[in-house]
Amino acid sequence: MTMKQQIASASQKPRAFARDFFSYAIKGGNLYYGWLFFLAFFVIVGLFTSYVQMTKGLIVTGATDQILWELFISNFIFTAHIAAAAVLVVIPAYIYKREDMKHLAVLGEVIALTFVIIGLNFIFYHLGRPDRFWHAIPGLGIFNFPNAMLTYDVIVLNTYLAINLIAVSYLLYKRYLGQPLNTTFYTPLIYLAVVWGPLIHIVTAFILSSNAEISAWHTAVLPFAFLSMAGASGAALVIIMFLLIRKYSKLPIADSVIDFFAQVIVWSLGIIILVTVSEIFTELYTNTHHAGSMKFMMFGHNGLDTYVPWFWTVMAMIVIPFILLLSSKVRKSYNSLLPVICFVVFMGILIEKPFVLVFPAFSPTPLGEYAVYHPTFIEICNVFFIWAVGFVILTLLTKGAVGVLTGEVRETKTVEASGEAK
Repeated sequence: MTMKQQIASASQKPRAFARDFFSYAIKGGNLYYGWLFFLAFFVIVGLFTSYVQMTKGLIVTGATDQILWELFISNFIFTAHIAAAAVLVVIPAYIYKREDMKHLAVLGEVIALTFVIIGLNFIFYHLGRPDRFWHAIPGLGIFNFPNAMLTYDVIVLNTYLAINLIAVSYLLYKRYLGQPLNTTFYTPLIYLAVVWGPLIHIVTAFILSSNAEISAWHTAVLPFAFLSMAGASGAALVIIMFLLIRKYSKLPIADSVIDFFAQVIVWSLGIIILVTVSEIFTELYTNTHHAGSMKFMMFGHNGLDTYVPWFWTVMAMIVIPFILLLSSKVRKSYNSLLPVICFVVFMGILIEKPFVLVFPAFSPTPLGEYAVYHPTFIEICNVFFIWAVGFVILTLLTKGAVGVLTGEVRETKTVEASGEAK
């Protein structure tokens, strides 16, 4: 083969990889297509409601002068939980050298990559003028570094996105070609991802704490609360995905892997309960005006009790799974109770973000007003749209990654050569 032919062949390999990867990713059974069509419904509806918001502005959301942050920011905070928790798959594989998780680390990176994309989409919809997002790009807009906390979030999110995009693409491409990884390049990238993951949580917590007028967020335990919520919700999603993957694919996932993440959920929920009880005691025992938001959230104020059932429901969705998962029999009920508990934990922490963390914190206002947030139909549809697009991306990337890991997606020449060698 001449040099020109070698160059041409090398340039075709990435295209062949992308073609084979996504050709495999879109193939599946009736259940798989049913899931994709279910998500497609919300995507189609969301395209229209997105057009409405992009043309009319944030006036179509429920944001008011009293409550400035809508469902988009609330959901963004949750996506940071999952994106950061994806390192829970990488740490045991590369730092503690667990062989039963070594081949699964890339799936954690896929989760991180997807949820950073979802989070960035929520921020995009939060912008009053999304056509001016370029102001957040260093060198082009008014980046205001290092004075504004938001600039740190832009840095950590986009850096984490780039790290996981490179890591996922590189590992899967090498597996596709049947070539060994360049550990000198790949291993430092993985360690960087492990270090960088918690940063997106810590910076997000600092963004909330830096709001001087919101006393409910002025707490030093907020980053630790976020990290523990990441451990619970992220591990819950990982368990659900791993149970589905090993049931519907040829990728081996040992029970020890599921047991590990179940233990992570138990410890994380325990920390969440401890932090919550500590905050309740600190705020309510002294009974100063700083406790206004918490009392409003827990008991209501002068008949305004919209958040009260949400608060106690979230507490139940955290405490009850914690108690149940203390039993080893429950943690090992892989095909029955465990996935249900994981779903409850995931949804409980998702619901907590708008109705416990964000919306009640804006009351009382500096003028002493109490307000309740009312999401609009357009806003809700756009939230579902962003989630649906995100889960489509997660589904396709996970399906393609599993195909590569199981050897079902391979370079043709590599497969033929291995067959001839045998």
